[in-house]
Amino acid sequence: MSNEMNKVKVWDVFVRLFHWSLVACFFVAYITEEDFLFIHTYAGYGVLALILLRFVWGFIGTKYARFSDFIYSPAQIKQFLKDTLLLRAKHYLGHNPAAGAMILLMMASLLITALSGVALYGAEEQAGPLASWFTQSNEFWKDVLEEIHELFADFTVVLVIIHVAGVIVESLINKENLIKAMIDGKKVSAADKE
Repeated sequence: MSNEMNKVKVWDVFVRLFHWSLVACFFVAYITEEDFLFIHTYAGYGVLALILLRFVWGFIGTKYARFSDFIYSPAQIKQFLKDTLLLRAKHYLGHNPAAGAMILLMMASLLITALSGVALYGAEEQAGPLASWFTQSNEFWKDVLEEIHELFADFTVVLVIIHVAGVIVESLINKENLIKAMIDGKKVSAADKE
């Protein structure tokens, strides 16, 4: 029987559009930095808006988009990572325990990056929604906000690298193209993997 016939819809349109839009916005914001402040700022606003929408969708979205479907205990995450290292990780129709943890880490890191960026924009440029918080120039806060913003942007890049590596490893272990699944929304049924 064809593998295509055994596929089920897992990732809804919102999750897929969110994922690839977030990739684009973060990439644009990261490569433009201060050189193209207008583009950097609006890409950062895009990241912030997407994270906030995803947070809401994590409670009201479809089954596999909900946080309740992919938040696992530390023990479950640890066991999954051990099984992955032994190349015997269990197949999950939705996010596996490591992916669930990664989603939460990336969302937190991106939220801190975006919020510190909005605050930094207000402090340095006297612009944006937080500009009124920084009516007086204070180099200390500018430096602190810039350090936080850059630290979490770089931390997000590290998380992205780990995420991509995890997708490749899981795709190989389970013989399933997870990148394609995030494009068409379909994965092989768990019952068909056993």
